[in-house]
Amino acid sequence: MKNLIPRGKLIAVGGNEDKGTYPTTRSKRKYYLNFFELGILKRVVSESGKDDPRIEVITTASMIPQEVGPIYTASFAMLNCHNVGIMDIRTPEDARQPEYLERLLAADVVMMSGGNQSRLREMFAETDFLDTLLRRYYAEPDFVIAGTSAGAMAMSQHMIRGGSVPDALLKGAVKMGVGLGLLPSAIIDSHFVKRGRFGRLLESVALYPKLIGIGLGEDTGVLITEGHLVETIGSNLVIIMDGHDIVHNNAAAAKKGTTLSIENVRMHVLAKGNVYCITERKFYVNKQAVGVAVE
Repeated sequence: MKNLIPRGKLIAVGGNEDKGTYPTTRSKRKYYLNFFELGILKRVVSESGKDDPRIEVITTASMIPQEVGPIYTASFAMLNCHNVGIMDIRTPEDARQPEYLERLLAADVVMMSGGNQSRLREMFAETDFLDTLLRRYYAEPDFVIAGTSAGAMAMSQHMIRGGSVPDALLKGAVKMGVGLGLLPSAIIDSHFVKRGRFGRLLESVALYPKLIGIGLGEDTGVLITEGHLVETIGSNLVIIMDGHDIVHNNAAAAKKGTTLSIENVRMHVLAKGNVYCITERKFYVNKQAVGVAVE
């Protein structure tokens, strides 16, 4: 599938409060209201092309699925979407159950919650579930795969699995791993502005300069179509980092803990409605500008 153009859609959301890490009454309320008020879940639904799509929420990344699942169910219900299922897959054996594969085949929308992105790869690697998810994404125009926080980061092929913000731009501050492979041309980071993750995305791009770095602010997401058109949705901003034109780069040779030295990284700031083309490496004010450029 490497050279194929995906016909499905990805919606990667920067998250607000990570429900796998901060199980408090306050964070639950904030997480719930912002998703609804900012219309990101509404956009997830509308991109399916159906008024009441079949939605499956995967809570695998979260350590508190018993809290996360009902939040999504209630949020979608406020959008008059009641055909919602929760896939609480806890082990690789769970992921191989025929029931979950059947539900995946029947879903119009798959939504991956926040938590620990490495868990998603651990549970779904080398399973028919992941193969089916990828096949449907490449083959079906209205099939939507959405993810927030960890669920967004896991979409990358080369995935950020962790990293120290205080040690940003010291070699080894970012920990890389293998993601789900839905977005092989980019690396996604979440909670980008509020948690000060510029440095770790920059190191990621320095390590993989042929990939585009996408930093998602809170309450913000991107709709990715055709595998390369990135449209900003939500209230905050998206940072794009492009390392294709890097001249000097010691990321590969530097010793662990030493300072990185990187020359000529390009950066773009996208607000709501702005579009970035990964293949052309170009910024567009809106979708209409992309159409004009194509013509």
